Amino acid sequence: EGLSQLLRTVDVVRQGLNPNLEIQGVVLTMYDRRNNLSDQVADEVRAFFGAKVYNTVIPRNVRLSEAPSFGKPALLYDYRCPGSEAYIRLASEVLQREKARAA
Repeated sequence: EGLSQLLRTVDVVRQGLNPNLEIQGVVLTMYDRRNNLSDQVADEVRAFFGAKVYNTVIPRNVRLSEAPSFGKPALLYDYRCPGSEAYIRLASEVLQREKARAA
């Protein structure tokens, strides 16, 4: 459902504002390895978007969801929790991909 809405929004923006708009990358978030549905969704997203899907997956994590209640970004709230560590890995992956794209 969310993916369909995103693709419709991208098409609307392409038609009305920016015909060159493209999705640079896709991040899998709220992933729970104990849940088969997470694996199914991840497989479908990877099949559809291919290489645009980042290797780093952001896990479902209580500390990540607590951070906004304390008015802090996740990295400031608990930089050692699995979710924060995943976001740090994602940032590195994004930078590497952008450097490769610019070269």
